[in-house]
Amino acid sequence: MFGASDRPADDLTARARIRDAALAQFAERGVQGATIKGIADQAGVSPGLVQHHFGTKDNLRQVCDDTVIEVFRRQTVEGAASGDITRPDFINGLYRAAPPLIRYLARAAVEGGPAAAAVLDELAAGAEEFLSSTWPERFPRGSQQAGDAAAVMCAMHTGVIMLHDHLARQMGSDLAGAEATRIGLAMFDLYAAMGEFTASDTGRRIADAVTQHRDAQEGDR
Repeated sequence: MFGASDRPADDLTARARIRDAALAQFAERGVQGATIKGIADQAGVSPGLVQHHFGTKDNLRQVCDDTVIEVFRRQTVEGAASGDITRPDFINGLYRAAPPLIRYLARAAVEGGPAAAAVLDELAAGAEEFLSSTWPERFPRGSQQAGDAAAVMCAMHTGVIMLHDHLARQMGSDLAGAEATRIGLAMFDLYAAMGEFTASDTGRRIADAVTQHRDAQEGDR
């Protein structure tokens, strides 16, 4: 999917146009509100062709879920593991592919339900894979520590997606195109600063106090 949004609609296969139209329709109207006809109209094809390629609306939703997982979990995690994520062309492709997927994921997270939960579980699993492979001693594979950190990381990043409109308002930008990089750069600044804070004497003392509180609560059970 990397780079697909840069090509004109008539340069995409019918299947890809239908998938991209479904991402947009599901993001705008929700799964319940979107229709096969609306998706077909946006893709410039007949409803029959949508059904020919995907069968049902639920099958089409599953394809959209898989696309989100492919980009935000597999390609990103694999890119981090291989080092490709440091290449400008990889980052360019990710930023080109991301906007419709972000809108789709935001709507899915708000609507909830088993399908949304499955996507978020996949993203959390990707975060855990990243943490355990990058810092195996700190986040042992399969440990509660790794699972907890991955769940919190996924929730934090999903929160940015769900609150995108409010974030844009506070940052004074629609955060489209090159402006979207402001979010990622702000995250890096924040993570760097918080890393220094948690390593400081105050940060360590706060962590120790939280640990002592947890131990005291467990002792009272």
